[in-house]
Amino acid sequence: MPLVLTEEQSMLRDSARGLISDKAPVSHLRSLRDSKDETGFSRELWKAFAEMGFSGLLVPENFGGSGLGCVEAGVVMEEIGRTLMPSPFLSTAVLAVSALSRGGSDAQKSAHLPKIADGSLLAALAIDEGAKHRPLQINLQAVRSGNGFKLNGAKALVVDGHTADLLIVAARTGGAAGERDGLTLFLVDPKAKGIAIERTAMVDAHNAARIEFSNVEVNADQVLGEVDQGGALLEGVLNIGRGAVASEMVGLSEEVFGRTVTYLKERKQFGKLIGEFQALQHRASQLYIDIEITRAAVLKALQTLDGDFEHAGAAVAVAKARAGTTATLAVQEGVQMHGGMGMTDQFDIGFFMKRARVCQELFGDSNYHADQLARMKGY
Repeated sequence: MPLVLTEEQSMLRDSARGLISDKAPVSHLRSLRDSKDETGFSRELWKAFAEMGFSGLLVPENFGGSGLGCVEAGVVMEEIGRTLMPSPFLSTAVLAVSALSRGGSDAQKSAHLPKIADGSLLAALAIDEGAKHRPLQINLQAVRSGNGFKLNGAKALVVDGHTADLLIVAARTGGAAGERDGLTLFLVDPKAKGIAIERTAMVDAHNAARIEFSNVEVNADQVLGEVDQGGALLEGVLNIGRGAVASEMVGLSEEVFGRTVTYLKERKQFGKLIGEFQALQHRASQLYIDIEITRAAVLKALQTLDGDFEHAGAAVAVAKARAGTTATLAVQEGVQMHGGMGMTDQFDIGFFMKRARVCQELFGDSNYHADQLARMKGY
């Protein structure tokens, strides 16, 4: 398949870019941070997202959505990355929809997907329990109790967890930490007795939460998929999320590159534009090449998720690893080429650097995915 967008996908990109650049430039994120906004994103803007069909992008048509694929979700995520727009698109419209669509019963889909599509329900995926992404190290316990289970444990870095109307919680119903078997996903009401949610102030001014579960009761109808068999479902959903975050990092990298090149053409030193110095030209050229290679790798991963989902793991690992290293290079070069002003809070480049660092960690950093790829290839 050609590594270019179709005409319809290009139109979606232009539509998303128009809305996001107009309503959510980087100054929008700065304003939310400085005002210590309790929500952390604009609910009015999320409503506009829903009205344009973005919240239901991955929702099947028979549940009120567009029934599109991972490539289209990646297109929107790339535009979000360009302006660092804080939005529940990743947590709700990508991760939660993917989990419900792939693992939910008809009743669960009917109850939640239409609400996500119309923008009235926000959801969050609660996976990691430590500082690093280790999905098999889940130790939150789900012990059988009556007709259901009791949940005990804690989750960290739950993206948009403090605003969620629905939590999708990965818990251990069998086995031990480190084992794939014995994982189960649950649909949990965040207002249920025994749940304590604390918003986390992240360095990039985006949203996350710590969530504690103390004897939280869930019934059998709240199991997403099969008991003890949630490992494969979770890995598939995470791969979709990884492809989406990689797309965001492509948009972030390209925006930083564009801003940096503009500065090279404007800033004078020793009577010359600094863009005339060959050393800086070479560094900018190398960054451009890296971004284009990464863009191709990410698009290939998204296409594979849409066309050959069960065998997309290697392509996703390559995309997420490359996107992380490229975004890191882009923001480091951006700060260095802008000189001292690049280090100041008044200048936007710092926001991109902080977001790149968080995206690098989300769902596995470059080292994690390089290791995963080596294991897949038997090295």
